[in-house]
Amino acid sequence: MSARDRPPPSGVDEFDLIQRLLRPLTDGAPEALNLLDDAAVLPSRPGFDLVVSKDMIVEGVHFLPSDPLDLVARKLLRVNLSDLAAKAAEPHAYFLAAAWPARCGWPEREAFAAGLRADQDQFGITLLGGDTTATPGPLALSATVFGWVPSGRMLLRSTARVDDVVLVSGVIGDGWLGLKAALGELDAPGALQRYRLPEPRLGLRTALAAAHACADVSDGLIADAGRIGIASGLGIEIDLDRLPLSPDGLRHVGAAPDRLSALIELATGGDDYELVCTASAERAGALIAGARAAGIDITAVGRVVEGQGVRAFHDGREAAVAKAGYRHG
Repeated sequence: MSARDRPPPSGVDEFDLIQRLLRPLTDGAPEALNLLDDAAVLPSRPGFDLVVSKDMIVEGVHFLPSDPLDLVARKLLRVNLSDLAAKAAEPHAYFLAAAWPARCGWPEREAFAAGLRADQDQFGITLLGGDTTATPGPLALSATVFGWVPSGRMLLRSTARVDDVVLVSGVIGDGWLGLKAALGELDAPGALQRYRLPEPRLGLRTALAAAHACADVSDGLIADAGRIGIASGLGIEIDLDRLPLSPDGLRHVGAAPDRLSALIELATGGDDYELVCTASAERAGALIAGARAAGIDITAVGRVVEGQGVRAFHDGREAAVAKAGYRHG
């Protein structure tokens, strides 16, 4: 992990940051080279493929400036671990990149490191290196995660099949509701917690052996299910009336003047970090049973069809969806 020549805010020395806050997060892993170098060495694991994914989160886009930095650190790891979960991969390690604005002095960085430690311990993942710098802009954070999957067994988006059942884990819409709650626009404490601290569905790794294709729901269920369709060259149909909803989601739909519009909001809002997958009708039951054995509910919400694009249905009729999900600039 390298430090830039530019002096850090509030007199915090970046090398001290690395030594005191980040080096302990390596847990002595030999691959990290004690964070004394600008690289790490990852040995091969016979019989396994190395899965690599990278996501970043930016203040004002993915989290609020008022969010506690320990929770921001945990969200950073979890949104990246969600990508590994969608590949049925076992987490191994990660690289961290952080661009610190002036408001983030030593106490804020200590809180951030404490959040990383909490989730490293929970998910069995280790810091191996990365980079830190200062920025005049908002706090920007990125992680590159590494995981292992048995050779040739990584789940793809491009392998869905016609007549597959489309299934989704957990509940849908709480990420969007949680953002609204964080902004003070509604009262949804459960959704607020899920927005700030999503749950990567790593526990589905065994159950996903029954799946054909999979993606994580970061930009919205309709958008991310649609990406499976695009990658597979097929169409996806989603039944909005079968969406699994939390108590906060049910209250939102029940109080809405237009039930369909409320369901579309939940299906397109994003930030859920659930998994959407496809499986044959014959194996969908095994997938559901395997998920429940892992303590995770999974619900059939649609099907894979011939054609192109994703279509949503409500009360048996196709529903117009103006925007399938969050769009990155």
